[in-house]
Amino acid sequence: MKILPLILCGGAGTRLWPLSREQYPKQLLPLLGDLSLLQSTAKRCLPYSAAEAPMLVCNEEHRFLVAEQMRHIGLAPSAIVLEPVAKNTAPAVALGAELATMTYEGAGEDALLVVQPSDHLIPDSGAFLAALDEALALARQGHLVTFGVTPVKPETGYGYIHAGSAIPGSKGLQVDRFVEKPDAKTAQAYLASGEHFWNSGIFVFKASRYLEELTACRPDIAKAVKAAVAKQHQDMDFTRIDAAAFSACPAESIDYAVMEPTQSAAMVPLQAGWSDLGAWDAIWEASPRDSQGNAIEGDVIAQNVTDSYLHAEHRLVSVAGVSNLVVVETADAVLIASKDEAQQVKGIVASLKACGREERATHRKVYRPWGCYEGIDAGAGFQVKRITVSPGGSLSLQRHAKRAEHWVVVRGTATVTRDDDVFDLKENEYVHIPLGSKHRLQNRTDQQVEIIEVQLGSYLGEDDIERFDDVYGRSGS
Repeated sequence: MKILPLILCGGAGTRLWPLSREQYPKQLLPLLGDLSLLQSTAKRCLPYSAAEAPMLVCNEEHRFLVAEQMRHIGLAPSAIVLEPVAKNTAPAVALGAELATMTYEGAGEDALLVVQPSDHLIPDSGAFLAALDEALALARQGHLVTFGVTPVKPETGYGYIHAGSAIPGSKGLQVDRFVEKPDAKTAQAYLASGEHFWNSGIFVFKASRYLEELTACRPDIAKAVKAAVAKQHQDMDFTRIDAAAFSACPAESIDYAVMEPTQSAAMVPLQAGWSDLGAWDAIWEASPRDSQGNAIEGDVIAQNVTDSYLHAEHRLVSVAGVSNLVVVETADAVLIASKDEAQQVKGIVASLKACGREERATHRKVYRPWGCYEGIDAGAGFQVKRITVSPGGSLSLQRHAKRAEHWVVVRGTATVTRDDDVFDLKENEYVHIPLGSKHRLQNRTDQQVEIIEVQLGSYLGEDDIERFDDVYGRSGS
C-alpha cells in the first residue's frame, strides 16, 4: 500500500506578522534554521523508502514559490494541486484523496495518506517516525488516525483531544471527543487529568476510508470535490481542478466534517517537540536562547533585556531595560508586543486590512516566478524598484497604460524587448520604455540580472499590466 504524504500549504500565518504576510506566509519562511517550514515538512517522510513523493495542495498565489522551494531541496512532488479558492481542510484533504484514488486504483492499490500542515515544527524526527509507524498500522486496519501531542503546559491556544480506551495490540487510543480551545482554568485541569492531548492537525488514513467517511458525514463536500477533480488538467508543474465546482463546495475543517462525527477515529500519542508555531511566543520557545533567556536574530544590541524575542532584518535594533517582549523589524514595519499578548497580533493585521494597508499582505520585496522586485523609493508620480531576474527567467511581454519606465542594468546582461526591437543591455547601460510600448525583460544567462527601474506616470499600481505573452501561464491584465 502506497504511503503518500499530503501537505496542506494554505494559511496566512497572520499572528507572525510582520515576517509572515498573505503573499509570503510563514510556511515559506526559514524561521528556525536554513529550511523553510514547508521544506522541512516535505522532507519529514523521506526516511520511509516506501513513501511516495509528497502531494502538495496550495493556492494560486503561492504556486511558483512552492514549486521553487521544492526545487531548492531537490524534491519533485508527485503533484502540486491548486485550490481555486480556500475552502478549509476537509475539501483540501478530499482533493488529495480523490487524486490519489484515481492514480492508484487502476493498479488495484490504495494510498495511505499522511496529512500534514506545512507550517508546523517537529524537531524530534525519530519520535515522529516511531509514532507514524503506529499510525500507519492503525490506518491499514481502517482507522482514521490523528496525532495527539502530549501537553507540557496548560496551553489555551490549542484545541484538545480527550482520549478514550486503548486499542488492543497497539499504542493507539480511541478518540472520545475533540475539545475547543479552553480557558486557563480548564487547560490546567486538562493537563492534570492526563487524558487530554493537544490536537496536532496531522492525520493518517487510507484515501478510500476518508472518502467513505466524508461521503457519509458530508456528502455535499464529497460531491463538490469529486466534480472538481473530474475536470482536472495539468498546467506546467501544477494540477488544476474545475474552479466552478470547487467554488460551490462548502468550507469546513476536517475536524468538524469527518473526525468528530466518525466512529473510526483513533489517536496516537506524540512526544516530538511539536509546535504549530502559531504566534511569536511559540517562536521564542522553539529558538535557541542566551543566558538571559533572549532569542536574538540579526543586528541587535540588547542591554539588561530578559526573556525576549528580538529580530532585526534591515537595520540595527537596540533594546534596553525590558523583559518579556517581542520586537520584530522588517524593511517596512516594526512590531513591538508583550510576549504574553502575542496572539493579539492577528488583530493588528485585521486593522491593517480595514485601513487598506499593503503591509498586511506584501513585503517590500515581492517574489515572482521569474525572480523578485523590491521597492526602494516612491513619491508623487514616481516609483523606484530593484528588479532581480533569475537565470532563465522572463517577465511577461506587457505594456502599461499609465506609466513609462527607465531601466538601468547594475548586474549581469539583460535581454530587452521594446516593441519590434530585441537587444542586450550590459552593466551600466540603460533603456527607456515609453508609455504604451510593448516590452519584456529576460535573463538568458546563467547569472542573476539586477536592474534599477524608475517608473513615471499618473498611476503606478501593479494592476496596470496588460499581458500579451507569458511563459508562466499568467494572462490578461
